[in-house]
Amino acid sequence: MNSVDLAFKSALEQARLIRTKVLSPLELVNVYLDRIQRLNPQLGCYFTVMAETALKLAKTQTEQLAKVSDLNELPPFFGVPISIKDLNAVAGVPCTYGSRALVNNIATYDDGVVSRIRQAGFNILGKTATSEVGSLPYTEPDGFPPARNPWNLDYTPGGSSGGAAAAVAAGLSPVAHGSDGGGSIRGPAFCCGLVGIKPTRGRVSHAPVGDFQSGISTDGPLARTVADAAALLDVISGYILGDPYWLPDPNPSFLAATQQPPKALKIAIATSILPVGQASPDCEQAVQNAVKLLEQLGHPIETITPDFSSIIEPFTLVWKSGVAAAGIPAEYLGSVNQWLMETQITAGQYLQAVTKMQVAGRQIVASLSPFDVVVLPTYMHPTISVGEYAQLSPEETLQKIIQWIAPCPAFNVSGQPAIAIPTGFTPEGLPIGVQLVGKPATEATLIALAAQLEAIQPWEHHRPPIVNS
Repeated sequence: MNSVDLAFKSALEQARLIRTKVLSPLELVNVYLDRIQRLNPQLGCYFTVMAETALKLAKTQTEQLAKVSDLNELPPFFGVPISIKDLNAVAGVPCTYGSRALVNNIATYDDGVVSRIRQAGFNILGKTATSEVGSLPYTEPDGFPPARNPWNLDYTPGGSSGGAAAAVAAGLSPVAHGSDGGGSIRGPAFCCGLVGIKPTRGRVSHAPVGDFQSGISTDGPLARTVADAAALLDVISGYILGDPYWLPDPNPSFLAATQQPPKALKIAIATSILPVGQASPDCEQAVQNAVKLLEQLGHPIETITPDFSSIIEPFTLVWKSGVAAAGIPAEYLGSVNQWLMETQITAGQYLQAVTKMQVAGRQIVASLSPFDVVVLPTYMHPTISVGEYAQLSPEETLQKIIQWIAPCPAFNVSGQPAIAIPTGFTPEGLPIGVQLVGKPATEATLIALAAQLEAIQPWEHHRPPIVNS
């Protein structure tokens, strides 16, 4: 097996190869560190590479593997590499939040989700690029090189988990941690041809820092296969003492759901979303292609036109407040975030926006309740060029963003689970896909359906041109 093939093995397969002693953790980490050294300068997907600590842990794990007598004692992802988005703290490592003001901000603790990842045996390769304070759907923060899409370097991998998606798509990490406050996992998955899961609100803990965006954001996985994404969701899910809201653990696991084809599901599809209108022909076709497969699988389909008009104003106000809550002086922010900072709102206006958002969320859940799953475009058109919005005013940029990401924020507002899956490519060779949205706390249903689609239209074998450079 050559190093490229090894880099593109699923995380679950890598874990199996290590447990059966066909592969050592040190060999595997070296494959990824070599690829990062060669390809990251072109891709800009890692802000920080933790080569020294990754190698040290890999050596320790390799020595441990040689001595262990009962392989069942090893954690599930023993020796498998992973990346962490640079909005989450990893002790002893810079946590920049995509801001040039924080390049020397060394975290003193691990976020709860990072602790769970370590406990599962993963070896952290580094911190992946994010848009500034995670606020934008493209990853071009001031003071950092832009993250680029491995399928075409002229295009963005999306944001704010753009670095995470680019790393997985290019074989610079087998799986990645991301977060989604308005499509920030699903969008990069769509742009890069990956699987990305936004869990139900309360599925993944925000410990120890808490949630300062009124429940719209959550951590989640990015992967090349549904099974890898499900297995990583198993790892990061669960209550941590003191969480203000939580869900019970799944029974059985999310990974097990990939082996259990769902019963016939009542599925709604949408290619037009109010108030923004119809998806681009490429994105509309992606939904229609998914419909053909779903019908083959015996799922009844109904067409709907969801109306997300009521979320735009309150969601935008809460989103703007998130930029202000980051506490970074305006002079260190990019032009869009500076403008967002200038439109700060009062505490009373913020609470009114949260109330409106919660009311709108209830209405969304109620309106979609007749259906088991809703299939929509992930974004309204394919990925944009790097720097495409750079010459626009902040007001124009905001309108472009609202039009592009329109199918995503509604489910951050409602707290429903969603999974973005790839379905193919545009005529220009850029990835395209759809998102599946479920009732609250039904990740297992979405994962089972996504695995069913993956089985009849596999996509893991696709690799971007840059991987062999």
